Amino acid sequence: MSQMKIPLKQYWNLLVNYLEPQWPMVTLLTMLLFSSIGTQLVNPQIMRSFIDTAQSGGASETLLRAALAFIGVALVQQIVSVLATYVSENVSLTATNALRADLADHCLRLDVSFHNAHTPGEMIERIDGDVTALSGFFSQFVIQILGNVILLVGVLVLLFRESWWAGLPLTGFSLITLFILGRFRNIAVPHWTAGRQASAELFGFVEERLSGIEDIRSSGAKAYVMRHFYRLMRTLMQKALKAALMWNIIIVVMYTSFALGSAIAFAAGAYLFQAGTITIGTVYIIFHYTTMLERPINGIVRQIEDLQQAGGSITRIQELFHTQSRIQDASRQIEAGVVLPGGALAVVFQDVSFSYEMDQRDDESAQISQSKENGTVLHNLSFHLQSGMVLGLLGRTGSGKTSLTRLLFRLYDPDSGIICLGNDATMTDISQLPLAHLRQRIGMVTQNVQLFHATVRDNLTFFDRSISDEHILEVIQELGLWEWYQSLPEGLDTKLGSGGGGLSAGEAQLLAFARIFLKDPGLVILDEASSRLDPATERLIGRAVYRLVHASRRTAIIIAHRLATVQRADAIMILENGCISEYGMRPELAGDPTSRFYGLVQTGLEEVLA
Repeated sequence: MSQMKIPLKQYWNLLVNYLEPQWPMVTLLTMLLFSSIGTQLVNPQIMRSFIDTAQSGGASETLLRAALAFIGVALVQQIVSVLATYVSENVSLTATNALRADLADHCLRLDVSFHNAHTPGEMIERIDGDVTALSGFFSQFVIQILGNVILLVGVLVLLFRESWWAGLPLTGFSLITLFILGRFRNIAVPHWTAGRQASAELFGFVEERLSGIEDIRSSGAKAYVMRHFYRLMRTLMQKALKAALMWNIIIVVMYTSFALGSAIAFAAGAYLFQAGTITIGTVYIIFHYTTMLERPINGIVRQIEDLQQAGGSITRIQELFHTQSRIQDASRQIEAGVVLPGGALAVVFQDVSFSYEMDQRDDESAQISQSKENGTVLHNLSFHLQSGMVLGLLGRTGSGKTSLTRLLFRLYDPDSGIICLGNDATMTDISQLPLAHLRQRIGMVTQNVQLFHATVRDNLTFFDRSISDEHILEVIQELGLWEWYQSLPEGLDTKLGSGGGGLSAGEAQLLAFARIFLKDPGLVILDEASSRLDPATERLIGRAVYRLVHASRRTAIIIAHRLATVQRADAIMILENGCISEYGMRPELAGDPTSRFYGLVQTGLEEVLA
């Protein structure tokens, strides 16, 4: 792996971006640092006075005052050090939490193709793990690097004050040591980066396997999972060991330098004392200050390890920040008044073609025939669905039904062609609409309903506090969920288990319909929403569909595998291999013996399209 150089500007920019909003606390921390450094530099002077006074037979009162002053300054130093640590940790937590929030917000804005290529476990490690590795950088870098540099300069100034014979060689020693260590600053960065990536891959693997624990157990795949788990653990260990080995090179250089510094201090002190130019107390202070030089240098070098780990994390964080969504949000258009009209929305596809990238295909695209050129899922689709109409969308698995609906949400953009929404008079290209506005005007219910470990209220409103409880209860009663609601121990404040634990499939489906009612979209997409329910629950869902679509005159696209699901549809579209095989009004197609839909009605949809 080639050596990776992280410019110091990246470290500095990160500090400024997340510490500048905390300037009062940073100012307080700076004052505490200077106070701590001052007490560290003053106490050796008091000890020098004590030694020289004792050596010359000075008064006991003078020695007692010096001892009390030494103890008092030491106590102040400890108090200031505790306060500085508290403030620095507070600054660090505030900065890292802000960085986590920015990363999470950025990742939520990235398109589906990015998330298809990265597991949830990997994203958790990158958003939380990499940022946690920077916590020491935000707190200890300030208190150690900056503080130790100031302490180092202060010690050298005082050594020059005592004698340039002591100050000059020890200054040279300090500069040479820092230069050598600086040359090794980036030696471990690529290895720490590789270690963070190995950790992310391990987390991603564990998350995926834990989420599929039932399938793993039922298929007897435990041994296979553990073998790959050990492989990833071994890779992580190897990366960590290599990074630690690189760090030990710096340790060897550091302790060799300290031994040389002690020798220089002894030599300078002995020479000056023999020449009669300094007292024994001054010899002590030269040696003590040399020992103090080890402290800031050691602190700086220890921070180099954190800095190198931070370098690996910063590299991965910057890569994440630099990853841009392929779906460009036209959020500025809302200022120009480019918004969709209220009420039911008309849908227009004009020569729309679409294909998934080879490395990011989902389950549906993977099932498309290999004979298709470049894996194209949809081929030159063109149709017009008038506002307020219900479209029944039929087709075999892999025919492109779900891909069509994903394009409406702009989870992906088409390779060519235009998709428009609006009323029958004015249509707007969806690429010119703000994403938040577009997705607010479209509602979708699938057979796999995602529920969160949160209250019933938050699951229904997606944490939108502007929706009143009265409105929520009206929708619950309208959908036939009142009996279920009354069984909840805390009403709308009842917390649901992660993934909808404790709810039947039908109850989860009805909650998804309640979400759509509260959202009040102009276009509703039902993606096989009732394909796995019992007949009684399906009747409830059927009534909910009628209330949501037909009674409210919303535009709807219903993907179905059952003929009963599309009996109330106004129009029928049949997709085959990504092309429109048939499209027309349902009564006309059902009465035309030459139409394919007529054949499906006679033969049975499940048998023909399964």
